[in-house]
This record gives sequence, C-alpha cells and structure tokens, in this order.
Amino acid sequence: MLDPVGRVAMITGASRGIGREVLRRLHGSGWLVSAGIRSAGKLSAGPDLMLHRWDAEAEGSSEAWVAATMARFGRIDAVINAAGINPVARLLDADETAMDRQWQVNTKAPLRVIRAAWPHLVAGGEGRVVNIASLSGKRVANDNLGYAMSKFAVVALTQEVRRLGWEHGIRATALCPGFVATEMTAHAKFPREAMSRPEDVAALVETVLRLPNTASVGELRVNCRFEALL
Repeated sequence: MLDPVGRVAMITGASRGIGREVLRRLHGSGWLVSAGIRSAGKLSAGPDLMLHRWDAEAEGSSEAWVAATMARFGRIDAVINAAGINPVARLLDADETAMDRQWQVNTKAPLRVIRAAWPHLVAGGEGRVVNIASLSGKRVANDNLGYAMSKFAVVALTQEVRRLGWEHGIRATALCPGFVATEMTAHAKFPREAMSRPEDVAALVETVLRLPNTASVGELRVNCRFEALL
C-alpha cells in the first residue's frame, strides 16, 4: 500500500456529500488536500488543507486551480472528481438546458481537471485518478437520461485515463455507487436509511488511491440493494 503522508490530492465538490467525506478521510490520513469548491461553507483552510475557488462550468478554472495547487504544494499525486449535479433531463424533453449543464459539470469538468493535472500526475510515477461515476453510468433505470449519459461518459473518460496513463504509472478508477445518502438523493423514493453512506464511499476512494501500481482497480460498483450484476 502507498504511504499517503505528504502526497497531494485534489478533490472537486469537496464542500458537501461524497466529496466532503473524501476530504475528511484523506485529510485525516495524512494527505495534503487541495479542495476545489464554489464556496467554503464550514470548511477552514490550514497548513495541509488548501481551499480554492473552482467553477465546474468555467473555462480556465481547472487550469488556475492546478497552478495554485502546484504553487502551494509543489506536486499533485491524485485527482478525485466528486462534483456532480442531477437535474432531470428526459429523452423527450425539447429543452436541453438540464442535459447541457450535466454534460458541463458531470463530464467536461472532470476531463478538464485531469487534463490540467496530467503532467504532474505523470511526473510522480504513481498518479491516481478516481472519478465518482454512478450505477447510472452502467445501466439506465429511470427517466433521467441526461444524468445516465453524463455518467456513462465519465466511465469512458476513466478508461481512457487508464489507457493513456498506464505506462506513466497513472492508475484510474471509476467508482460507481447506487443511492448514497447525500443532498443529491434527498428527494429519492428509496428509503434513506437503506442507502449507502458517503463515508463508506470515501473509505473505498482511499483504498483504491493507496493500492500499488500492480493492483489497479479500474471500476468499482457499489450498491445498497440487490440488482443483477451488469
């Protein structure tokens, strides 16, 4: 297992939900953390925790965040893309506004962060990328086609990161949970007490980040209910 002490992780969506729990988990394990956030909320910066304004929909925001992280810590060892939105975008909806936003936030934003951090991930020889996808990126089970399409694309993005980065020591994982008890699922009909916990998803993120190059997990599906294997 890789020693996390002194390694630098960039986390999108770090002010709430899964991203917040990933921040807590890694920060508590000795990682240096650069949190990409729209607003600090209850987060407080410290010597080993950097908060940086990051806008998933703004061109240039990812590049500026990466540059600031390098200026602060001098290295980048991992990128965890946890930011995401799920407005409803159905197949027969004529208005594609929701789908366009999902594509920007859920798919293009992680691509831009990874692309900006790429040379620094290569430089370390043990770079790690974890993209929080979804079981909706493996099958379509409800009306929100836009969300599923965006998460299918995140799985494809992860596969390309693995392919292109393999010889450079970069290992990437698409983590695909079902229902997780966060703000995003607040209005879901599924019982909240039966959902996966964000802190458990964060524990899985830490596990795959610490695996050596010889034990890469390309995809990890996590479910709180029985579904036939896909």
